[in-house]
Amino acid sequence: MHKVYTNIIQIAGDVIIVEAEGVGYADIAEVATSRGTSLAQVISLDGKKVSLQVFAGSRGISTKDKVRFLNHPMQVASGDALLGRIFSASGLPLDKGPKLSENLIDTGGPSVNPVKRIIPDKMIRTGIPMIDVFNSLVESQKLPIFSIAGEPYNDLLARIAIQAEVDIIILGGMGLKYDDYLFFRDTLSEKGALSRSILFIHTAADPVVECLLVPDISLAIAENFALKGKRVLVLLTDMTNFCDALKEISITMEQVPSNRGYPGDLYSQLALRYEKAVDFEGAGSITILAATTMPGDDVTHPVPDNTGYITEGQFYLKGGVIEPFGSLSRLKQQVNGKTRLDHRTLMDTMIQLFANYRLTLEKQAMGFKMSPWDIKLLKYGGLFEKELMSLSVNIPLEKALDLGWRILADCFTPEETGIKRSVIEAYWPNGKD
Repeated sequence: MHKVYTNIIQIAGDVIIVEAEGVGYADIAEVATSRGTSLAQVISLDGKKVSLQVFAGSRGISTKDKVRFLNHPMQVASGDALLGRIFSASGLPLDKGPKLSENLIDTGGPSVNPVKRIIPDKMIRTGIPMIDVFNSLVESQKLPIFSIAGEPYNDLLARIAIQAEVDIIILGGMGLKYDDYLFFRDTLSEKGALSRSILFIHTAADPVVECLLVPDISLAIAENFALKGKRVLVLLTDMTNFCDALKEISITMEQVPSNRGYPGDLYSQLALRYEKAVDFEGAGSITILAATTMPGDDVTHPVPDNTGYITEGQFYLKGGVIEPFGSLSRLKQQVNGKTRLDHRTLMDTMIQLFANYRLTLEKQAMGFKMSPWDIKLLKYGGLFEKELMSLSVNIPLEKALDLGWRILADCFTPEETGIKRSVIEAYWPNGKD
């Protein structure tokens, strides 16, 4: 029997304060009202004063209502029965399927001991040249997709979900427009990827505090599958909405605000989730890609700024493409030397030439006369943007590398590329020059 308390002493926003004993941090409670039962989670302990955030919101709750503590953290069902299913942020079915109550696991647990991790050394292929060739995604990596509102970051995540060479996709949506939720559901279903996917969806119309559940539930399920040997890719969108929910709760709790009103522990809250990325020795792995919108395209905003200190690079989405110079995968060197012998050389050469192309565009804009070399760079840059940078391009890594060589051969002589003769002889198109 769980003790029932009826002494709610304060209601502030979606947070209620109860006098209770024997309660643990992050424990779940049931709040019984005239409208039904709502779940709440302990977020602060001050002697006998216990603060709980009510996931469905505090509307309809009175100080006379009953609170029953369950003496365990938030739990969610796990196992193969989840595959192909769509759930709310609290784990309730959104797809008209049955509610699952077996194989319950706790959410919000600690990250894996570094001693138990192995060094990332396996590439996840996506079919997107700007990732596979130039900023390879590595198994167990944690990477944000920095973007501004209006950029197709959800389209990019959906495409990665469809094409990534992993066993299981877990999508955690936070503050999604309903149209975006339908887009993910319908796209994954039409492309045959829903059967290996699990979706946890919080929409903009749902209570804000439920947004906080999405990463923890998604990552708890991912860890459960990874320990069984599965390669799991967790896609989270949008982490800025998650942080805004944290800010709302901290304001309600009257905590001392930090930069722009965000809680002082924002870094720790983000790190707690991102550090779940891991490659287990003798088992599977968890890889995290998380869309993070930047208000005003400001990378110094607290959310992207803190994120950048935690993660291992970023994909910078700008103008509908993955920007070469804003993007960085700090672990790519762990894998792109094992793909094909020319991978690193071609990657470095093409990026260097593309940087020169950008400089040539500036010269052209200022009215400088174009030299023959500038003309070659302009041709090269146009081909690079059209055939490699465009997100509509969908080719395997090896074909993307071959395409890179053909673009170089169309624009330059072998000597102009600065590539070693031995590599030129092995990979230059048709073996010429």
